[in-house]
Amino acid sequence: MTPMTTEGENAKTTPQPAGSAKRALLGRLSWGLADQAASSISNFVVGIYVARSLGVTAFGVFSLAWVTYGVVLNISRGLATDPLVVRFSGVSEDSWRGAVARSTGTALVVGSAIGVACLAAGLGLGGRVGPAFACLGVMLPGLLLQDAWRYSFFAAGVGRKAFLNDVVWGVALVPAMIVAARVGTVAAFVLAWGASATVAGAYGYLQSGILPRVARARGWLREQRDLGYRYLVENTCLSGASQVRAYGLGAIVGVSAVGAVRGAELLMGPFLAVLMGLSLVTVPEAARVLRQAPQRLYRFCLLLGGGQAAGALLWGSALLLMPDRAGELVLGDVWDSASRLIVPITLGVAGAGLGTGAAAGLRALGAARLSLRSQLFASACYVGGGLGGAAAGGTVGSAWGVAAATLIGSAVWWLSLRSGLRHHHPIPEVRTT
Repeated sequence: MTPMTTEGENAKTTPQPAGSAKRALLGRLSWGLADQAASSISNFVVGIYVARSLGVTAFGVFSLAWVTYGVVLNISRGLATDPLVVRFSGVSEDSWRGAVARSTGTALVVGSAIGVACLAAGLGLGGRVGPAFACLGVMLPGLLLQDAWRYSFFAAGVGRKAFLNDVVWGVALVPAMIVAARVGTVAAFVLAWGASATVAGAYGYLQSGILPRVARARGWLREQRDLGYRYLVENTCLSGASQVRAYGLGAIVGVSAVGAVRGAELLMGPFLAVLMGLSLVTVPEAARVLRQAPQRLYRFCLLLGGGQAAGALLWGSALLLMPDRAGELVLGDVWDSASRLIVPITLGVAGAGLGTGAAAGLRALGAARLSLRSQLFASACYVGGGLGGAAAGGTVGSAWGVAAATLIGSAVWWLSLRSGLRHHHPIPEVRTT
Protein backbone atom coordinates (compact mmCIF):
# COMPACT_ATOMS: atom_id res chain seq x y z
CA MET A 1 0.00 0.00 0.00
CA THR A 2 1.36 3.43 -0.94
CA PRO A 3 2.39 5.50 2.06
CA MET A 4 0.48 8.69 2.56
CA THR A 5 2.37 11.93 2.06
CA THR A 6 1.96 14.70 4.60
CA GLU A 7 2.37 18.38 3.97
CA GLY A 8 4.43 18.80 7.11
CA GLU A 9 7.48 17.14 5.57
CA ASN A 10 8.13 19.88 3.09
CA ALA A 11 7.33 22.58 5.60
CA LYS A 12 10.46 21.83 7.58
CA THR A 13 12.85 21.61 4.65
CA THR A 14 11.65 23.95 1.91
CA PRO A 15 10.15 27.33 2.82
CA GLN A 16 7.02 28.13 0.86
CA PRO A 17 6.40 31.52 -0.80
CA ALA A 18 3.96 33.70 1.14
CA GLY A 19 1.25 33.43 -1.51
CA SER A 20 1.60 29.67 -1.73
CA ALA A 21 1.50 29.28 2.06
CA LYS A 22 -1.69 31.37 2.28
CA ARG A 23 -3.34 29.31 -0.45
CA ALA A 24 -2.39 26.11 1.36
CA LEU A 25 -3.81 27.48 4.61
CA LEU A 26 -7.07 28.49 2.94
CA GLY A 27 -7.26 25.06 1.35
CA ARG A 28 -6.90 23.30 4.70
CA LEU A 29 -9.48 25.61 6.30
CA SER A 30 -11.88 24.92 3.42
CA TRP A 31 -11.56 21.17 3.90
CA GLY A 32 -12.23 21.63 7.62
CA LEU A 33 -15.46 23.46 6.84
CA ALA A 34 -16.44 20.89 4.21
CA ASP A 35 -15.79 18.02 6.60
CA GLN A 36 -17.84 19.62 9.37
CA ALA A 37 -20.64 20.32 6.91
CA ALA A 38 -20.72 16.65 5.92
CA SER A 39 -20.70 15.56 9.57
CA SER A 40 -23.35 18.09 10.66
CA ILE A 41 -25.67 17.27 7.77
CA SER A 42 -25.47 13.53 8.42
CA ASN A 43 -26.09 14.04 12.16
CA PHE A 44 -29.08 16.28 11.41
CA VAL A 45 -30.56 13.80 8.93
CA VAL A 46 -30.07 10.89 11.33
CA GLY A 47 -31.80 12.81 14.14
CA ILE A 48 -34.79 13.75 11.98
CA TYR A 49 -35.09 10.27 10.46
CA VAL A 50 -34.95 8.50 13.82
CA ALA A 51 -37.43 10.94 15.38
CA ARG A 52 -39.93 10.50 12.56
CA SER A 53 -39.50 6.70 12.57
CA LEU A 54 -39.71 6.05 16.32
CA GLY A 55 -41.72 8.82 17.95
CA VAL A 56 -40.94 11.02 20.94
CA THR A 57 -40.33 8.44 23.68
CA ALA A 58 -38.11 6.12 21.63
CA PHE A 59 -36.25 9.08 20.18
CA GLY A 60 -35.53 10.16 23.74
CA VAL A 61 -33.89 6.80 24.39
CA PHE A 62 -31.83 7.16 21.20
CA SER A 63 -30.83 10.65 22.34
CA LEU A 64 -29.54 9.26 25.64
CA ALA A 65 -27.26 6.94 23.70
CA TRP A 66 -26.20 9.84 21.46
CA VAL A 67 -25.34 12.06 24.45
CA THR A 68 -23.39 9.23 26.07
CA TYR A 69 -21.41 8.81 22.85
CA GLY A 70 -20.58 12.54 22.99
CA VAL A 71 -19.11 12.19 26.48
CA VAL A 72 -17.07 9.13 25.49
CA LEU A 73 -15.89 10.94 22.36
CA ASN A 74 -14.49 13.76 24.50
CA ILE A 75 -12.64 11.21 26.62
CA SER A 76 -11.12 9.59 23.53
CA ARG A 77 -10.09 12.91 22.03
CA GLY A 78 -8.44 14.03 25.23
CA LEU A 79 -6.36 10.87 25.55
CA ALA A 80 -5.76 9.94 21.91
CA THR A 81 -6.19 12.64 19.29
CA ASP A 82 -5.71 15.99 21.06
CA PRO A 83 -2.07 15.18 21.94
CA LEU A 84 -1.64 13.94 18.36
CA VAL A 85 -2.65 17.22 16.71
CA VAL A 86 -0.59 19.24 19.20
CA ARG A 87 2.66 17.34 18.83
CA PHE A 88 2.47 15.72 15.39
CA SER A 89 1.04 18.39 13.09
CA GLY A 90 3.47 19.40 10.37
CA VAL A 91 6.15 16.84 11.33
CA SER A 92 7.90 14.29 9.12
CA GLU A 93 5.80 11.51 7.64
CA ASP A 94 7.60 8.80 9.62
CA SER A 95 6.89 10.58 12.92
CA TRP A 96 3.28 11.17 11.94
CA ARG A 97 2.66 7.58 10.89
CA GLY A 98 4.13 6.14 14.08
CA ALA A 99 2.10 8.53 16.22
CA VAL A 100 -1.12 7.81 14.32
CA ALA A 101 -0.69 4.06 14.79
CA ARG A 102 -0.44 4.53 18.55
CA SER A 103 -3.15 7.22 18.72
CA THR A 104 -5.76 5.24 16.77
CA GLY A 105 -4.86 2.17 18.82
CA THR A 106 -5.55 4.18 21.95
CA ALA A 107 -8.95 5.25 20.56
CA LEU A 108 -9.80 1.59 20.02
CA VAL A 109 -8.76 0.70 23.57
CA VAL A 110 -10.87 3.54 25.02
CA GLY A 111 -13.84 2.45 22.90
CA SER A 112 -13.44 -1.18 23.91
CA ALA A 113 -13.03 -0.47 27.63
CA ILE A 114 -15.99 1.90 27.90
CA GLY A 115 -17.91 -0.25 25.43
CA VAL A 116 -17.70 -3.24 27.78
CA ALA A 117 -19.04 -1.04 30.59
CA CYS A 118 -21.93 0.17 28.40
CA LEU A 119 -22.69 -3.39 27.32
CA ALA A 120 -22.80 -4.59 30.93
CA ALA A 121 -24.94 -1.62 31.99
CA GLY A 122 -27.32 -2.18 29.10
CA LEU A 123 -27.76 -5.84 29.86
CA GLY A 124 -28.40 -4.99 33.49
CA LEU A 125 -30.88 -2.18 32.81
CA GLY A 126 -33.13 -3.99 30.36
CA GLY A 127 -36.39 -2.29 29.36
CA ARG A 128 -36.29 0.35 26.62
CA VAL A 129 -32.95 1.89 27.55
CA GLY A 130 -30.93 -1.29 28.13
CA PRO A 131 -30.77 -2.63 24.54
CA ALA A 132 -29.78 0.81 23.22
CA PHE A 133 -26.84 1.06 25.63
CA ALA A 134 -25.81 -2.53 25.00
CA CYS A 135 -25.67 -1.88 21.25
CA LEU A 136 -23.80 1.37 21.82
CA GLY A 137 -21.21 -0.55 23.80
CA VAL A 138 -20.66 -2.91 20.85
CA MET A 139 -20.33 0.00 18.40
CA LEU A 140 -18.12 2.37 20.41
CA PRO A 141 -14.74 1.08 19.12
CA GLY A 142 -15.74 1.71 15.51
CA LEU A 143 -17.27 5.11 16.31
CA LEU A 144 -14.15 6.32 18.10
CA LEU A 145 -11.79 4.93 15.45
CA GLN A 146 -13.62 6.86 12.73
CA ASP A 147 -13.25 10.10 14.68
CA ALA A 148 -9.58 9.38 15.32
CA TRP A 149 -8.92 9.10 11.56
CA ARG A 150 -10.49 12.53 11.02
CA TYR A 151 -8.11 14.21 13.44
CA SER A 152 -5.16 12.21 12.16
CA PHE A 153 -5.74 13.44 8.61
CA PHE A 154 -6.11 17.05 9.72
CA ALA A 155 -2.85 16.76 11.67
CA ALA A 156 -1.20 15.71 8.39
CA GLY A 157 -2.76 18.65 6.54
CA VAL A 158 -4.86 16.42 4.28
CA GLY A 159 -8.37 17.42 5.30
CA ARG A 160 -9.80 16.11 2.03
CA LYS A 161 -9.22 12.59 3.34
CA ALA A 162 -11.17 13.38 6.53
CA PHE A 163 -13.97 14.80 4.38
CA LEU A 164 -14.01 11.70 2.19
CA ASN A 165 -14.09 9.48 5.27
CA ASP A 166 -17.15 11.32 6.59
CA VAL A 167 -18.78 11.02 3.16
CA VAL A 168 -18.22 7.25 3.26
CA TRP A 169 -19.89 7.16 6.67
CA GLY A 170 -22.85 9.13 5.29
CA VAL A 171 -23.22 6.84 2.27
CA ALA A 172 -23.05 3.73 4.46
CA LEU A 173 -25.72 5.26 6.72
CA VAL A 174 -28.36 5.24 3.98
CA PRO A 175 -28.91 1.47 3.60
CA ALA A 176 -28.21 0.91 7.31
CA MET A 177 -30.95 3.34 8.34
CA ILE A 178 -33.43 1.84 5.87
CA VAL A 179 -32.87 -1.60 7.37
CA ALA A 180 -33.18 -0.18 10.89
CA ALA A 181 -36.47 1.51 10.02
CA ARG A 182 -37.87 -1.83 8.91
CA VAL A 183 -36.86 -3.40 12.22
CA GLY A 184 -38.32 -0.40 14.06
CA THR A 185 -36.38 -0.49 17.34
CA VAL A 186 -33.98 1.92 19.01
CA ALA A 187 -31.33 -0.81 19.20
CA ALA A 188 -31.52 -1.31 15.43
CA PHE A 189 -30.89 2.40 14.81
CA VAL A 190 -27.95 2.46 17.22
CA LEU A 191 -26.45 -0.56 15.47
CA ALA A 192 -27.02 1.02 12.04
CA TRP A 193 -25.39 4.26 13.12
CA GLY A 194 -22.40 2.53 14.70
CA ALA A 195 -21.94 -0.07 11.94
CA SER A 196 -21.77 2.62 9.24
CA ALA A 197 -19.15 4.46 11.31
CA THR A 198 -17.17 1.21 11.57
CA VAL A 199 -17.21 0.96 7.78
CA ALA A 200 -15.70 4.45 7.61
CA GLY A 201 -13.19 3.47 10.29
CA ALA A 202 -12.06 0.52 8.18
CA TYR A 203 -11.84 2.81 5.16
CA GLY A 204 -9.50 5.05 7.15
CA TYR A 205 -6.99 2.18 7.19
CA LEU A 206 -7.24 1.91 3.41
CA GLN A 207 -6.71 5.65 3.07
CA SER A 208 -3.63 5.80 5.27
CA GLY A 209 -2.14 2.31 5.14
CA ILE A 210 -1.64 2.55 8.92
CA LEU A 211 -2.74 -0.28 11.20
CA PRO A 212 -3.87 0.89 14.65
CA ARG A 213 -1.51 -0.50 17.28
CA VAL A 214 -3.67 -1.47 20.24
CA ALA A 215 -0.66 -2.98 22.01
CA ARG A 216 1.05 0.44 21.93
CA ALA A 217 -1.82 2.27 23.61
CA ARG A 218 -0.27 2.05 27.07
CA GLY A 219 2.98 3.49 25.72
CA TRP A 220 1.08 6.34 24.05
CA LEU A 221 -0.75 7.20 27.28
CA ARG A 222 2.56 7.16 29.16
CA GLU A 223 4.31 9.33 26.56
CA GLN A 224 1.46 11.86 26.40
CA ARG A 225 0.44 11.84 30.06
CA ASP A 226 1.49 15.48 30.54
CA LEU A 227 -1.09 16.47 27.89
CA GLY A 228 -3.59 13.65 27.66
CA TYR A 229 -4.95 13.55 31.20
CA ARG A 230 -5.28 17.32 31.39
CA TYR A 231 -7.07 17.40 28.03
CA LEU A 232 -9.31 14.59 29.27
CA VAL A 233 -10.42 16.69 32.24
CA GLU A 234 -10.68 19.81 30.07
CA ASN A 235 -12.90 18.13 27.47
CA THR A 236 -15.24 16.48 29.95
CA CYS A 237 -15.43 19.69 31.96
CA LEU A 238 -16.54 21.58 28.85
CA SER A 239 -19.37 19.19 28.00
CA GLY A 240 -20.33 18.73 31.65
CA ALA A 241 -20.81 22.46 32.25
CA SER A 242 -23.36 22.65 29.46
CA GLN A 243 -25.31 19.73 30.90
CA VAL A 244 -25.28 21.14 34.45
CA ARG A 245 -26.54 24.51 33.21
CA ALA A 246 -29.34 22.85 31.22
CA TYR A 247 -30.49 20.68 34.15
CA GLY A 248 -30.22 23.59 36.58
CA LEU A 249 -32.15 25.94 34.29
CA GLY A 250 -34.91 23.37 33.99
CA ALA A 251 -35.09 22.99 37.77
CA ILE A 252 -35.07 26.73 38.50
CA VAL A 253 -37.24 28.10 35.68
CA GLY A 254 -38.85 25.07 34.02
CA VAL A 255 -38.38 22.75 31.08
CA SER A 256 -39.79 25.38 28.71
CA ALA A 257 -36.78 27.58 29.49
CA VAL A 258 -34.44 24.85 28.30
CA GLY A 259 -36.45 24.64 25.09
CA ALA A 260 -36.21 28.41 24.56
CA VAL A 261 -32.44 28.38 25.00
CA ARG A 262 -32.10 25.39 22.71
CA GLY A 263 -34.22 27.16 20.13
CA ALA A 264 -31.98 30.24 20.20
CA GLU A 265 -28.92 28.01 19.90
CA LEU A 266 -30.47 26.32 16.87
CA LEU A 267 -30.80 29.75 15.25
CA MET A 268 -27.03 30.10 15.67
CA GLY A 269 -26.59 26.55 14.30
CA PRO A 270 -25.17 27.42 10.84
CA PHE A 271 -22.52 29.66 12.37
CA LEU A 272 -21.73 27.10 15.08
CA ALA A 273 -21.20 24.50 12.32
CA VAL A 274 -18.63 26.84 10.75
CA LEU A 275 -17.00 27.31 14.17
CA MET A 276 -16.78 23.54 14.68
CA GLY A 277 -15.38 23.07 11.19
CA LEU A 278 -12.63 25.61 11.86
CA SER A 279 -11.86 23.93 15.20
CA LEU A 280 -10.77 20.81 13.32
CA VAL A 281 -7.88 22.67 11.73
CA THR A 282 -7.05 25.58 14.05
CA VAL A 283 -4.84 23.62 16.45
CA PRO A 284 -2.85 21.87 13.67
CA GLU A 285 -2.45 25.23 11.91
CA ALA A 286 -1.36 26.95 15.11
CA ALA A 287 1.18 24.15 15.67
CA ARG A 288 2.53 24.73 12.14
CA VAL A 289 2.84 28.46 12.76
CA LEU A 290 4.70 27.77 16.02
CA ARG A 291 7.20 25.50 14.25
CA GLN A 292 7.74 27.69 11.18
CA ALA A 293 7.43 31.23 12.57
CA PRO A 294 6.81 31.26 16.34
CA GLN A 295 6.77 35.07 16.46
CA ARG A 296 3.57 34.99 14.38
CA LEU A 297 1.58 32.70 16.67
CA TYR A 298 0.00 35.49 18.74
CA ARG A 299 -1.08 37.40 15.63
CA PHE A 300 -2.47 34.18 14.10
CA CYS A 301 -4.55 33.47 17.22
CA LEU A 302 -5.73 37.09 17.39
CA LEU A 303 -6.90 37.04 13.77
CA LEU A 304 -8.54 33.65 14.30
CA GLY A 305 -10.42 34.63 17.45
CA GLY A 306 -11.31 38.10 16.21
CA GLY A 307 -12.59 36.74 12.90
CA GLN A 308 -14.80 34.21 14.64
CA ALA A 309 -16.20 36.81 17.04
CA ALA A 310 -16.94 39.20 14.17
CA GLY A 311 -18.67 36.41 12.25
CA ALA A 312 -20.88 35.60 15.23
CA LEU A 313 -21.88 39.26 15.62
CA LEU A 314 -22.75 39.53 11.93
CA TRP A 315 -24.86 36.36 12.06
CA GLY A 316 -26.65 37.50 15.20
CA SER A 317 -27.36 40.89 13.61
CA ALA A 318 -28.93 39.11 10.64
CA LEU A 319 -31.12 37.08 13.00
CA LEU A 320 -32.42 40.26 14.59
CA LEU A 321 -33.71 41.30 11.16
CA MET A 322 -35.50 37.99 10.61
CA PRO A 323 -39.28 38.49 10.17
CA ASP A 324 -41.49 36.79 12.75
CA ARG A 325 -43.14 34.71 10.03
CA ALA A 326 -39.79 33.29 8.97
CA GLY A 327 -38.85 32.57 12.57
CA GLU A 328 -42.14 30.80 13.23
CA LEU A 329 -41.61 28.74 10.09
CA VAL A 330 -38.26 27.54 11.44
CA LEU A 331 -39.05 27.10 15.15
CA GLY A 332 -42.83 27.15 15.35
CA ASP A 333 -44.14 28.10 18.79
CA VAL A 334 -40.60 28.22 20.21
CA TRP A 335 -39.76 31.31 18.12
CA ASP A 336 -41.50 33.80 20.41
CA SER A 337 -39.43 32.88 23.49
CA ALA A 338 -36.23 32.09 21.57
CA SER A 339 -36.20 35.42 19.70
CA ARG A 340 -35.87 37.29 23.01
CA LEU A 341 -32.54 35.54 23.62
CA ILE A 342 -30.85 36.33 20.30
CA VAL A 343 -28.76 39.26 21.61
CA PRO A 344 -27.27 37.51 24.70
CA ILE A 345 -26.82 34.22 22.84
CA THR A 346 -24.98 36.07 20.06
CA LEU A 347 -22.68 37.82 22.54
CA GLY A 348 -21.99 34.49 24.23
CA VAL A 349 -21.07 32.80 20.96
CA ALA A 350 -18.90 35.79 19.99
CA GLY A 351 -17.09 35.52 23.32
CA ALA A 352 -16.57 31.80 22.81
CA GLY A 353 -15.23 32.40 19.30
CA LEU A 354 -12.79 34.99 20.60
CA GLY A 355 -11.61 32.61 23.30
CA THR A 356 -11.04 29.70 20.91
CA GLY A 357 -8.31 31.71 19.20
CA ALA A 358 -6.33 31.81 22.44
CA ALA A 359 -7.23 28.18 23.21
CA ALA A 360 -5.77 27.07 19.87
CA GLY A 361 -2.53 28.87 20.74
CA LEU A 362 -2.30 27.20 24.14
CA ARG A 363 -2.90 23.80 22.57
CA ALA A 364 -0.17 24.46 20.00
CA LEU A 365 2.24 25.42 22.77
CA GLY A 366 1.39 22.21 24.61
CA ALA A 367 0.64 24.35 27.68
CA ALA A 368 -1.81 21.82 29.07
CA ARG A 369 -1.61 23.14 32.64
CA LEU A 370 -2.59 26.66 31.59
CA SER A 371 -5.22 25.32 29.18
CA LEU A 372 -6.83 23.16 31.87
CA ARG A 373 -6.81 25.99 34.39
CA SER A 374 -8.47 28.32 31.88
CA GLN A 375 -11.12 25.76 30.97
CA LEU A 376 -11.95 25.02 34.60
CA PHE A 377 -12.36 28.72 35.29
CA ALA A 378 -14.43 29.30 32.14
CA SER A 379 -16.68 26.32 32.91
CA ALA A 380 -17.25 27.47 36.49
CA CYS A 381 -18.16 30.94 35.19
CA TYR A 382 -20.50 29.40 32.63
CA VAL A 383 -22.39 27.37 35.23
CA GLY A 384 -22.41 30.18 37.78
CA GLY A 385 -23.54 32.80 35.27
CA GLY A 386 -26.19 30.56 33.76
CA LEU A 387 -27.72 29.44 37.05
CA GLY A 388 -27.22 32.74 38.89
CA GLY A 389 -28.82 34.58 36.02
CA ALA A 390 -31.71 32.12 36.01
CA ALA A 391 -32.34 32.71 39.71
CA ALA A 392 -32.22 36.46 39.24
CA GLY A 393 -33.97 36.93 35.91
CA GLY A 394 -35.39 33.68 34.59
CA THR A 395 -34.62 32.51 31.07
CA VAL A 396 -33.40 35.88 29.80
CA GLY A 397 -31.30 36.38 32.92
CA SER A 398 -29.66 33.00 32.39
CA ALA A 399 -28.78 33.90 28.79
CA TRP A 400 -27.23 37.22 29.86
CA GLY A 401 -25.38 35.49 32.69
CA VAL A 402 -23.86 33.01 30.26
CA ALA A 403 -22.92 35.83 27.86
CA ALA A 404 -21.10 37.70 30.62
CA ALA A 405 -19.41 34.53 31.85
CA THR A 406 -18.24 33.62 28.36
CA LEU A 407 -16.67 37.04 27.80
CA ILE A 408 -14.90 36.83 31.17
CA GLY A 409 -13.72 33.32 30.33
CA SER A 410 -12.39 34.56 26.99
CA ALA A 411 -10.32 37.21 28.77
CA VAL A 412 -8.81 34.51 30.98
CA TRP A 413 -7.92 32.41 27.91
CA TRP A 414 -6.02 35.36 26.42
CA LEU A 415 -4.20 36.12 29.66
CA SER A 416 -3.17 32.45 29.81
CA LEU A 417 -1.92 32.56 26.21
CA ARG A 418 0.25 35.59 26.97
CA SER A 419 1.65 33.75 29.98
CA GLY A 420 2.37 30.66 27.90
CA LEU A 421 4.06 32.64 25.15
CA ARG A 422 6.43 34.33 27.59
CA HIS A 423 8.08 30.96 28.13
CA HIS A 424 8.44 30.31 24.41
CA HIS A 425 8.73 33.53 22.44
CA PRO A 426 8.08 37.21 23.14
CA ILE A 427 4.62 38.36 22.06
CA PRO A 428 4.91 40.45 18.91
CA GLU A 429 3.54 43.95 19.03
CA VAL A 430 0.24 44.15 17.16
CA ARG A 431 0.03 47.55 15.48
CA THR A 432 -3.25 49.06 14.49
CA THR A 433 -3.85 51.73 11.91
